[in-house]
Amino acid sequence: MIKKALLSIFAIIVIIEEWLWDVLALAGQWISRVLHLEMFDVWLSNASPKQALLTFFIPLIIVTPFNILAVFLLAHGAILQGILLEIGVKLFGTLLIARIFRLVKTALLTFGWFAKIYNTISDVLHWAHDVIQHTAIYRLSLKFKAAIKIQMATFLKMFTHTI
Repeated sequence: MIKKALLSIFAIIVIIEEWLWDVLALAGQWISRVLHLEMFDVWLSNASPKQALLTFFIPLIIVTPFNILAVFLLAHGAILQGILLEIGVKLFGTLLIARIFRLVKTALLTFGWFAKIYNTISDVLHWAHDVIQHTAIYRLSLKFKAAIKIQMATFLKMFTHTI
């Protein structure tokens, strides 16, 4: 019973991570199209490993002041504002990282230390998926995710045409 409950919680965590990464990466592509950043995307895709690494840290530089502001708000009693700011900053930072990572992954993997970290994280995620893939909640979430993805793509396509 405890094993089943823990497996369900684990499945939910893995599912949320997977969903957030995919949805935020899709949103990043949409923002890139809307802001006409295709030339920047091409440049970034062809960046040298050092340029790719520098670019990969830009989201951290952008979000850190907002993280500090969120802590300041929390420390001064603005709990809801601090939490909402931190959630927004985390989502925005993840969106930027997902977008940039898709463009510079090849260049970043030329660094041995980065490849080792990436492979370790990938191995852990593959293990996690292997553990939860046979659970009912995971199978249900895949169906739900596919439906949401179609809805999101349709919405973004309609919204892009109105801009």
